[in-house]
Amino acid sequence: MTAYIVRRILFMIPTMFGIMLVAFVVVQFAPGGPVEQVIAKLTGSDTSATSRISGGGGDFGSRGMAQGASGVDSVSSKYRGAQGLDPEFIKKLEKQFGFDKPAYERFGIMLWNYVRFDFGKSYFRDVSVLQLIREKLPVSMSLGIWMTLLTYLISIPLGIRKAVEDGSRFDMWTSSIIVVGYAIPGFLFAILLIILFAGGSFLDLFPLRGLVSDNFWQLPWYAKIGDYFWHLTLPIVSMALSAFATMTLLTKNSFLEEIRKQYVLTARAKGCSQNQVLYGHVFRNAMLLVIAGFPAAFIGILFTGALLVEVIFSLDGLGLLGFQAAIGRDYPIMFGTLYIYTLVGLALKLISDLSYMFVDPRIDFGTRGQ
Repeated sequence: MTAYIVRRILFMIPTMFGIMLVAFVVVQFAPGGPVEQVIAKLTGSDTSATSRISGGGGDFGSRGMAQGASGVDSVSSKYRGAQGLDPEFIKKLEKQFGFDKPAYERFGIMLWNYVRFDFGKSYFRDVSVLQLIREKLPVSMSLGIWMTLLTYLISIPLGIRKAVEDGSRFDMWTSSIIVVGYAIPGFLFAILLIILFAGGSFLDLFPLRGLVSDNFWQLPWYAKIGDYFWHLTLPIVSMALSAFATMTLLTKNSFLEEIRKQYVLTARAKGCSQNQVLYGHVFRNAMLLVIAGFPAAFIGILFTGALLVEVIFSLDGLGLLGFQAAIGRDYPIMFGTLYIYTLVGLALKLISDLSYMFVDPRIDFGTRGQ
């Protein structure tokens, strides 16, 4: 087991390297980089993602500083809207953002810093990326942890009952509700909840913004807990529909597949009770597929799935931070959050694999040769 864990951790190194390399290369050709953002503010020119940059590529695509008189001209010509600006000023901008170095050197420096969890400072906020991540992390963790916990606590028992009562009236009614819920987009349901319960056209029962109230730190401990969940209620409910549907149907199908196997018939023939068959024999096999999907589900809820919900409910989390950084070409935040996302995803995948052994002790990773 220890050898397997060590191999998996070592395998994370080339995986992280490959992901960061691909992202870095893609950014080389992305138009409207930080230098162009500054130039646009000075000149009022367009820096949209669809704008074309002469020379083919964004700020990361510059190949180094040009030499001589022709180099001075190229400094201005490779940035859209830079005509008329002092080339020396543009050179200072490039040096400020680190673009005076070759791409391979910037990538190497970035990797070395990231290994030490030094993500640098935001280009436009004058604050360290790590501090920004620490500030936004509680919001994303709150949404991710409670949504995942709620989904598993409700969907797994519901999926098991639907599998046991397959074809019954209960199964058909719950399936209809689940399918309808899954078809409703989360952001649309969030808007509906705001209209109904957050001061829209009807009731005013829940707050519209923030993770806690302004007077949170003056409240007693029990009131802090209530205030925290009061703010989380609508965002979590709006995210719940698709997550519940996916996990419930996955659990049901996994249990149905196992229930129809020969070993279940044998266990029933020996006189085992329904609970003994379900939780003593079927559960460990059926749950393997559910556990396998945990890392992707958690990462999806934690980072990507919560973006629209964060925007609608004014929750300043990692999803919104990464989106704003991508729009504003704030590369330290973009790469820093990508590094954190990837690291957390790989760690959760390892935990997921080790959970197999907890659910089914017959699985022994120590005997695997990979």
